[in-house]
This record gives sequence, structure tokens and C-alpha cells, in this order.
Amino acid sequence: MTSVTTTLQPRVAPRRRIRLSWSDLRGIIWQVLIVGAILGVIWYLVDNTNRNLTARRIATGFAFLDRVAGIPIGESLIDYDPSIHTYGRALFVGVLNTLRVSIIGIVLATVLGTLIGIGRLSTNWLLAKITAAYVEVMRDIPLLLHLLFWYTLLQQFPGPRLALHIGDSVFLSNRGIGVPIVQWHDAFSWMALACGLGCAVIGLLRRLARRRQEATGHRPLLWPLSVGLLIVVPGLVWFGLGAPFVVERPVLRGFNFQGGATLSPEFAALLIGLVIYTAAFIAEIVRSGIQAVPRGQWEASRALGLRRGAILRRIVLPQALRLIIPPMTSQYLNITKNSSLAVAIGYQDLVSIANTTLNQTGQAIEGIAYIMAVYLTISLSISLFMNYYNARSALTER
Repeated sequence: MTSVTTTLQPRVAPRRRIRLSWSDLRGIIWQVLIVGAILGVIWYLVDNTNRNLTARRIATGFAFLDRVAGIPIGESLIDYDPSIHTYGRALFVGVLNTLRVSIIGIVLATVLGTLIGIGRLSTNWLLAKITAAYVEVMRDIPLLLHLLFWYTLLQQFPGPRLALHIGDSVFLSNRGIGVPIVQWHDAFSWMALACGLGCAVIGLLRRLARRRQEATGHRPLLWPLSVGLLIVVPGLVWFGLGAPFVVERPVLRGFNFQGGATLSPEFAALLIGLVIYTAAFIAEIVRSGIQAVPRGQWEASRALGLRRGAILRRIVLPQALRLIIPPMTSQYLNITKNSSLAVAIGYQDLVSIANTTLNQTGQAIEGIAYIMAVYLTISLSISLFMNYYNARSALTER
């Protein structure tokens, strides 16, 4: 008897031939033509602009950024001397001033808008009506009028010698708002580094705890370790470096206050106007997000004996957050772009300093291009961060 051994060969799938129909080919041709037309228009505009500038002997390029600016700037987060520093540094000061008011405005507007949005849904009749009136009034007044109103109001404060005061630490005058600050020490830098490392470790531990919960159904207790990494360890670092803590308060010397930190009337008016105006829109976003959560969530939570505050904080708001984040991104972008209205009240942000720069140098195209590039970069950064956060908080199907 003979045995026959057969070898099974793997079956090779036949190659699929890509066949383009006439409609597909026509679509590709149209796309190529449209892109070519757009590039041609851009090339014509750039070439025509360069020829006109050359014919009129107008300087082009960004070499002016290395020239001494001579622009006095009242508020700066970095060292700036108009007699020695360049236009590039002056414009960078403007970028920092824009980021300063935008970041603080986003945080304050989010907090205020969230509280007002929740207040509109309150069972307290008076609170609901007051918050509703706030929303209807504030969002119907143009932002520019908000800024002019608050700037005019802050200018009506008395001089430094007759300044209004809150205790012995906060002073209100027509020179600005003087507040106490804590003097920075190297120990605070090491504390911040310890907190950052603690946050990174906690993030890793939370991810491991989530995986263990999915595998075993039991989630390890992390809050004691979190308290140790975020409070105890930075506190030990602070004590180990001498526990420095010195509060510097504003003191009247001569014709103005010295020490502490002073918020200029221009910055304060811009910040208050942006926050109050944008908070009205954020309040409506929060209110609509909460109302979009099914009513059964409230009823089921009440059936479990939870109080209204706990239901809102632990059950409703986390679900509403997925609906709130996308429109909230637009409001954050609006705060950043609307800060350019600072030029109307004299706050030296990016637009104000860039306008002075292009008036002195005559290079308007480069100045406008610089402004557009900065605002585009900031806006795209905000959008990317919010889209990432929205993707992390979105529901995932299993």
C-alpha cells in the first residue's frame, strides 16, 4: 500500500485591479485644475505685490525686527527697554500681553459662565430670574461698549493719595488696582517641579488602575497616594529649602504705590469686559448642555436618595460636558480674538504694538502678516487642545 502525501498550499488571493471610472478620473482632473488655479492666483498676487513695492522703493522683509524699537510699553512680563531692545522683542511683549489677558479671561469666564448657567436652572425663583436677566442684558451689549464703560468707570477712581482700599492690602485708584503678591523664591520652582512630577506619576497610576478595574472589577484606592504626591512631597521640599514665604504689599510712596502688583486700568477694563461679556454666552452653553441630559437621569438619581447638588455634580455635569465642550471651544477662540479690541482703550497688546511698529517702519504687509500668524497659531493651539480633550471625554463603545 502506498501512501500519498499532499501538501496544502496557501491560497493566494488574486490581485485586485484598480479601475478608474470616467467620473472618478473627471473628479481628479477638476481637483488638479482647481489647485493649479489657486496656486496661480497666489503666485500672481505675490509677484504683482513685489513688483509694485520694488517700483515704489518700499522695503520688504523682516529685517526691521532687529532694529531698535523705541516704543514705550507700560506693561511687560519680561524686561523691555525701548532704547536698546528691538522691534522683535517689542512684538514678543505684545504677544505675551495678549496671552496674559486671554488665558486669565478664559479661566474666569468659564467659572463665571458655568455658575450663571447652573443658576438659570435653579429652583430658586429670584436666582433664576437674576441670572436670566444677566444673560439677556450682557450679551445684547456690544463688547466695545463693555470695554469703554469699564475703562471710564476705572478712570473715575480717586488718585493714589485718596485711593479706595480693602483692608491694608488692596488699593483702588486711577493708576490701577494694587494687590499684594508673594515674592518668588527658588523653593517655589522646586515645589512646582515636584507637583509636575507628581501629576505625571498619578496619571500613570490612574491608567494602570483603570486597566486593573477592567480586568478584575476592582479599582485600587489612589487618593492617599495622590495627596502624598501633590501635597506632602511638595510641602517637604518647601520646608527643606527653608520654607520661604514673604508677602509684598503695595505701599504709597510719593505720587504712586510701590511694591506688590498693580493691574493697570487698561488691563483691568479689558479683562472685566471680556469675562462679563463672554460669560453670558458660556452660561447658555452650560444651560443647554445640562438640559440635554435625559430627565430620567435626574429621576433615577432622586430614587437613589441623592441630593440635587450631588446629582448635578456627579451625574449630570459629567454627561453634559460632552455636549458643552465643542461650542465652548468657539467661545475660547472669541476671547482670544476679541482681545484685539484692547487698542480702543490703550492696552498694549499685540495689535496695538504691531500698529505702532508698522507706522514707524512703513512695512504694513509684514506687520499684518505677523499679527495673522500669531492669532492663527494661538487659535489652532486652543482648537487642538480642546479637540484632544473632547476626544478623551467622548463615550467609547465596547
